[in-house]
Amino acid sequence: MATITECREALDKLAENLAGADGSVRGAAALDRTLSCHLTDLDTTFTGRLADGRMVVESTVAGPPPEKAQIRLRMTGDDLVAMVDGRLHFAKAWASGRVGLEAGFRDLLRLRSLL
Repeated sequence: MATITECREALDKLAENLAGADGSVRGAAALDRTLSCHLTDLDTTFTGRLADGRMVVESTVAGPPPEKAQIRLRMTGDDLVAMVDGRLHFAKAWASGRVGLEAGFRDLLRLRSLL
């Protein structure tokens, strides 16, 4: 099972990847939205913000998200690490129910290029 530290490192790597992206990926990441990523097996939530093509993790809290973020992810820590490492494809994990994604319809349309 992935640890909270490994999950935080995976999120930091994802943030670096987004910051260095270009084209449609950069455009999709240019949203200004609040984010939460609830790790179900660790019962921990990372909260942050997506703005100007960058993702910033602001806090780590025990349990489910304390507030409803505009973009909400739900998965296990192992799945988060596997996705960031490229061993698990997001769209397949989402379609199979391993990963949950909740966002407004317009945000989902913009985010699809990231998937």
